[in-house]
Amino acid sequence: MASQVKSDESGSVEKDSALAGQTVREDETETDSINQSVVRLDPNEEYKMDHKKRGMALIFNHEHFYWQLRLNSRSGTEADKQNLARRFQDLGFEVRTFNDYKREEVLTIIRQAAAASHVDADCFVCVFLSHGENGHIYANDGQIQIQEVTDLFKGNECRSLVGKPKIFILQACRGDKHDEPVTPMDVVDSEPVNEVVVDVGALCTLPAGADFLMCYSVAEGYYSHRETVRGSWYIQDLCEILRCYGSKLEFTDILTLVNRKVSIRSVENSKDRSMLGKKQVPCFASMLTKKLFFRPKK
Repeated sequence: MASQVKSDESGSVEKDSALAGQTVREDETETDSINQSVVRLDPNEEYKMDHKKRGMALIFNHEHFYWQLRLNSRSGTEADKQNLARRFQDLGFEVRTFNDYKREEVLTIIRQAAAASHVDADCFVCVFLSHGENGHIYANDGQIQIQEVTDLFKGNECRSLVGKPKIFILQACRGDKHDEPVTPMDVVDSEPVNEVVVDVGALCTLPAGADFLMCYSVAEGYYSHRETVRGSWYIQDLCEILRCYGSKLEFTDILTLVNRKVSIRSVENSKDRSMLGKKQVPCFASMLTKKLFFRPKK
């Protein structure tokens, strides 16, 4: 009887050992498969940027608003528009600017852009210079949901931009808080004497799908600063970094430098004394799948 028990125990041990060996081999096979798939991913792969055209850049600039909206005029935004237009033209974009367009006019232009063929283009850029809050920005006479715009450029809606970068830049407030000197984030404007004032804000809205890049002038929940003569802090610094490194650095590296440059600033001149010393930090949300360079076209 003892001999029988011993035999059963031995067989069980041998069986368990065999199963353990099989499990180990399966785990090793699975790990090898994962490792091979990772190896096949080139961390330095770049977006194809050798199409005939760089692409379209739309800039919607809003300085004045319908009186019933009770929104302050955005002095200095014209400087932002001209600065951006110059920088994107330097990068090879076909730039189109629109001043104080109404909601339906803006949406019509964006729908036309989404319906156009981008087969010969590297990418697409859309910029909003305005007030904003709770996931929307303001046209001259009303709100436009950010997602309403980005949805038009998803793969099933705009096939000629599938696999290509779609960049959205929003200079607008995204809340009603000021950032303290220790932490950077907030939005302001300034008059011909170059003092700082405040825009109304826009919350972070992320499109579903690859190859989108959302660039915000300020982190969620905070004011964004604009000088009434020189333009917004964010656009000033974005354009300066683009001037220096636009055709040399990877684009998200450029945005990181912009974050750093804006974060160094603080409000020095404002009628609202409570804003003195306040700061701002931009942010971006990347759904890019490759590195993005705007090297000069040959």
